[in-house]
Amino acid sequence: MEFKTLGISAPLLKALHDEAYEMATPIQEKAIPAALEKRDILGIAQTGTGKTAAFAVPILQILSEQTQNKGRRQIKSLVLTPTRELAIQIQESFAIYGRYLPLKTTVIFGGVGQGNQVKALKAGVDVLIATPGRLTDLISQGYINLSSIEIFVLDEADRMLDMGFIHEINRIIKLLPSKKQTMFFSATMPKEITEIVNKLLHNPVEISIAPASSTVDIVEQSVYFVDTNHKMDLLVDILKMNGFEQVLIFTRTKHGADKVVRKLMKHKIVAQAIHGNKSQNARQKALENFKTKKTQVLVATDIASRGIDISELHYVINYDLPEVPETYVHRIGRTGRAGKTGIAVSLCNFQDKGLLNDIEKLIRKKIEMIDNAKYPMVDMTPRKIKQQVQKKPKAKKDSMQKESKENRTGQHKNKSRQRKRNTGVK
Repeated sequence: MEFKTLGISAPLLKALHDEAYEMATPIQEKAIPAALEKRDILGIAQTGTGKTAAFAVPILQILSEQTQNKGRRQIKSLVLTPTRELAIQIQESFAIYGRYLPLKTTVIFGGVGQGNQVKALKAGVDVLIATPGRLTDLISQGYINLSSIEIFVLDEADRMLDMGFIHEINRIIKLLPSKKQTMFFSATMPKEITEIVNKLLHNPVEISIAPASSTVDIVEQSVYFVDTNHKMDLLVDILKMNGFEQVLIFTRTKHGADKVVRKLMKHKIVAQAIHGNKSQNARQKALENFKTKKTQVLVATDIASRGIDISELHYVINYDLPEVPETYVHRIGRTGRAGKTGIAVSLCNFQDKGLLNDIEKLIRKKIEMIDNAKYPMVDMTPRKIKQQVQKKPKAKKDSMQKESKENRTGQHKNKSRQRKRNTGVK
């Protein structure tokens, strides 16, 4: 369906046209008309479905149609999102869609000084995009008042839960006016999220687009079984064999991300890491280098990856499988965006086979196994684990032998005493 059929105003249509956006995605098609009617929305949608425009466009239109009060602007809309990268991305989208409207948006997030953010807030803001931590900090300092909020968006709610923001979210919700329009987006619906939905939404329009229980069909998925000691060798071979221009690699830890980058650089593969220990400037620089193809490989942890939105990214590699199956869906959702095809490759060692089984149960399909004759999974457990496994039975055996010897000695002494009593020997 074309955007011009959704009741969108001329300035917004012009901005969308400038970006060559003519056809709405399924979630935009369903959410925008409902949001323009000021209905509450419950959207179940994974990344790459176009949900940012689904809430940004109607928010901009609703606020632009209001009579502007004289004096300093008050925050009329709050968009709460889990990571700074995603917050920046959402703010950029608001700026693009609202370029022909007299509205001001700003973004606040942690990891950087608050001076410029406070300055922007004091100048007046119509739409505020925020991460929970920095938002609660600035509220407690008296720089932000949420009493004038008319539209509230909670984006990536399940990721908020994974990151431990549930208490901050509840505190923020209590500060919002009871009468407001709420739009709620999540890829999955854990119990804790369902409880918030029931408290927050009133007669919502429910929209479900490509739920997380089924991966995007256009993403080609495969897995290599490999020893832990040969994962890096296999990764280098895959990168060189396919000649990927841009590859996003996921690791489970920050330390793991840095380690992968160091080893790739030794093989003359240009790579950078993005994770929570990096400064905001370093993360933005790494992301910009990746988008402009100065960097061939970006290695990321799951939390840091949430703001990565590259429409022509074709390849994702899971160097480490995630411990939460739904996270796998988020990861491969970085590719195959905007209707394009994508490839997701996973490396699985013996210890992670259970995680692979959990993922396949969630997506309800077997992931194609690629033959790996060069680095077969022979050594199934790391050396340290093997040594521990070997020592434990030995220790148990030694203990049992000692206990048996003590029992035999005790029995011998008891028999000796009994013979002495029977013969009258003292």
